[in-house]
Amino acid sequence: MLTVGDRFPDYDLTAVVSSDPGDAFTRLGGDSHPGEWRVVFFWPKDFTFVCPTEIAGFGALEGEFRQRGARLLGVSTDSEYVHLAWRQSHGLLKDLPFPMLSDLKRDLSGSLGILDGGEGVCLRATFVVDPEGVIRFVSVNDLSVGRSPQEVLRTLDALQTGELCPVDWQRGEATLDAA
Repeated sequence: MLTVGDRFPDYDLTAVVSSDPGDAFTRLGGDSHPGEWRVVFFWPKDFTFVCPTEIAGFGALEGEFRQRGARLLGVSTDSEYVHLAWRQSHGLLKDLPFPMLSDLKRDLSGSLGILDGGEGVCLRATFVVDPEGVIRFVSVNDLSVGRSPQEVLRTLDALQTGELCPVDWQRGEATLDAA
């Protein structure tokens, strides 16, 4: 699995950006957000139970991520058509403010090393990628356990300080001096 300090792999994937079939699809790649932080999070399967709670949780904080110069990108191995159908049918997902990318061929998730060996789907992995394309944070959960979007935001805040941040550090608090 790729980890902190590795370059995030390049990708070119179809993304669902709307619930309206007329303008739902676009292509996004590694060069789609130059100079910005990216928070790329993966979920196992559409039309499941834990996944929409996480996706909606990230959606609720999208403005906070954007204020920090970070783009949220959600990814699974489902097709863009399945993503669209899920967005159209699930109340929490209809108006998501970030794209849902389709890694149907499993190129990106395979390059990252986050495919579950038994199921062949993405693990619940989260990557914070800096503006230079370097992975600065990785978290991977079991298929059955949801993650905390608030903790990912806190970690992004800490990374963006460039300073030493103690346990449970929150934005606006003092950082540590290494004296």
